[in-house]
Amino acid sequence: MPNMYESPSYETYMAYDIFPEQQSAMLPVEGTIARGHTLFEYGSSTAEYDRAKAELVSPLDSTQVDFARGKELYDIYCSTCHGTKGDGQGNLVKREKIAGIPKYNDAARAINEGSIYHVIYYGKNAMGSHKNQLREEERWQVAAYVMKLKADL
Repeated sequence: MPNMYESPSYETYMAYDIFPEQQSAMLPVEGTIARGHTLFEYGSSTAEYDRAKAELVSPLDSTQVDFARGKELYDIYCSTCHGTKGDGQGNLVKREKIAGIPKYNDAARAINEGSIYHVIYYGKNAMGSHKNQLREEERWQVAAYVMKLKADL
């Protein structure tokens, strides 16, 4: 059995003659979730945003919230548009590249951690999704920091 000693190596997701009709044989099993990830059970619609706002709560307790880390991530991904204080006066707004960024304490925007997390995950209006830039725990850190900015305003 020489193939047992000198087996050919295969790269994941590449096409091979060994599976001519089943190229998916090298793909992960359907329904699997990568380590360190959890299933996000909210869709991207407005109704799902409202549901997340009503139901979704942070899994982080007060000892796990790290405002310094949240600020660091916020400054990287959010402050360009939303401003360092959450007042909607980021550099892109000041340079008139975008408009209409409301303040976090705007009465018309009753935001909470669940709605913030949903917006980070899917985006909203002109804001794009940041789910690929931030891991789950980092999204919650940013959401906690945004709530702190809202309270400071």
